[in-house]
Amino acid sequence: MDLFSRSWAALRAAVAELPDEDFARPSGCTGWLVQDLVCHLVVDSQDVLITLVTPADSEPTRDALTYWDITETPPTGEDPLDALTVRLAAAYKEPWLLKFHLDDVGSAAGRAAELADPGARVSTRDEVLTTGDYLMTYVMEWTLHHLDLIAHLPHVAGPPAEGLARSREMLEKIAGTAFPASFSDQDALLVGTGRRAPTEAEQAELGELAAKLPFVLG
Repeated sequence: MDLFSRSWAALRAAVAELPDEDFARPSGCTGWLVQDLVCHLVVDSQDVLITLVTPADSEPTRDALTYWDITETPPTGEDPLDALTVRLAAAYKEPWLLKFHLDDVGSAAGRAAELADPGARVSTRDEVLTTGDYLMTYVMEWTLHHLDLIAHLPHVAGPPAEGLARSREMLEKIAGTAFPASFSDQDALLVGTGRRAPTEAEQAELGELAAKLPFVLG
């Protein structure tokens, strides 16, 4: 729960400090500008709020690892929901409106998470998870999207080290394999999820694992 809060607070702080011109720069998400990514974070905040007030009585069907499915198709930005996000982001007109909405809804999502019982069960995507497992999935979500945010913004601070380490650990368990110890947590996540191609040196270190990449999480 604490790691969720730290990861989410760091991501929101990074967005809050962006100058207006950065919103028109590309993000690490294919087909999305930074403004589109920030709009997606607003929707994510709403999803957190909705899920935390959607209790379930049945046994959990997923946990923080099995929540994720691995697909072989990297996102193209042409999915209807992705396209809708672009249109929603454009409707804000001014970056300060996006910042305001993310701070408003995002802060509420953060408070709701802090107040939640980690052992309670919630329902989302027709699955049941404990609240603790559900919020842990968002440590991965926040960390990867923080990397997406700074992909072309080297002056912006990155995600917390503990969030990177936990997300790498989760990705390795989800994929059933480990990345070379020489890879930093950030590089393991970027290369592992297909956010950038491995260098020749990294390709050599990956060995047979290189042929299995990327692990696209959905």
